Amino acid sequence: MSRVEWWIASRHLRSRRASRFVSLITFMATAGVALGVMALIVVTGVMSGLQKDLREKILIANPHVRVLTYGEGLRLDDWRRVLDSVRTTPGVRAAAPFVLSQGLMSAGHDYAEGVAVIGVETDTGRLAVSGLARSFLSGDLRFATHAAEVDGGVVLGRRLADRFSAYPGTMVTLVSPAGSSFSSALGGFVPRYFRFEVTGLFDTGMYEYDNTYVVMARAVAQRFAGLDSAVSGVEVRVADPWRADRTARALEDRLGFPYRALDWKAQNSQLFSALKLEKLAMSVILLLIVLVAAFNIVSTLTMAVTDRTKEIGILRAMGMTAPQIRRIFVAQGVVVGVVGTVLGTLGGIGLGLALDRYRLIALNPTVYFIDHLPVDLAAMDVAAIILASLLIAGIATLYPAGQAAGLEPVDAIRHE
Repeated sequence: MSRVEWWIASRHLRSRRASRFVSLITFMATAGVALGVMALIVVTGVMSGLQKDLREKILIANPHVRVLTYGEGLRLDDWRRVLDSVRTTPGVRAAAPFVLSQGLMSAGHDYAEGVAVIGVETDTGRLAVSGLARSFLSGDLRFATHAAEVDGGVVLGRRLADRFSAYPGTMVTLVSPAGSSFSSALGGFVPRYFRFEVTGLFDTGMYEYDNTYVVMARAVAQRFAGLDSAVSGVEVRVADPWRADRTARALEDRLGFPYRALDWKAQNSQLFSALKLEKLAMSVILLLIVLVAAFNIVSTLTMAVTDRTKEIGILRAMGMTAPQIRRIFVAQGVVVGVVGTVLGTLGGIGLGLALDRYRLIALNPTVYFIDHLPVDLAAMDVAAIILASLLIAGIATLYPAGQAAGLEPVDAIRHE
């Protein structure tokens, strides 16, 4: 565009006494684009933040891949051979046996509750498969006890410990579902009781883990679950968590039947699929705000063409061509779209960063698994929103700009 065309377009955007209503609609169109872009950036950031936060929290206590079996009893008796084979598989960083069971816990009160019992290797250090050790508030994976005549030490989730008032140094009793014996004197089954000392606490920020997990040494968990020398499976940490599914397929091909490998995405596929679908649906719905603003741009330019018909006729009579007239009105619409997009982008990024940093919106962790609304402003998402907004604003200018360019000079000058 020439400097003259830009100058005329800028003059048309300025308010004048005779066209203040057109200027008000221009302002509303700009505000509509800004609100639409801001809402899109915040909502997509929230949905991406939920996915990222849940993924990180899930991987705190869950491995990238679990190697299990279809065999009777769902137990790995030859886990040492499987472990050696897994560790030599390309892409595997670390692997360790684990025990997964359930039990009934009591802390010396009348109240008892079911818990998830996890058996892990003690003091795994840098070869740890999960990041649970980084979430410890006290204690460590050595499960060192100080009391006599206990079956071992356990580490509890913070919420579970608060509910039972079971803190480091206190004793808890766990009832095992395996290994119960029938008593002819009582005429029923007698469960097995285990007495543990609480040696530590952890806080992952994931409600399910902090509210139900009891972690103990793998050897102790084997006795508790009645597995003898067997384990529940082998947990694996891979080099690239996003390619854990490929490593899982490679492990299944290598180990063969009856072994199976489940990656973390497959174990939580329903949750992440729901979040992905919700992100897409919310983005489409909020994109309608930008479309409404685009219609405002169309109406603004249409009214501007009607309001300045005589001016257009005079410009055409002075020698300005139809393409130049078209570019003048396209420039007006593009300016509205660019200004609205810039303001919306700045507002959306600022609001998103404030929501994430200051945790302005609290959530119920019993429902949403997390305690606040996270925001992750991905550069690709923001760029896509900006491009979509500018594209819609640009398309909205074509019809009124074409109408302006199609006016005949004589008819335009005679217009009343």
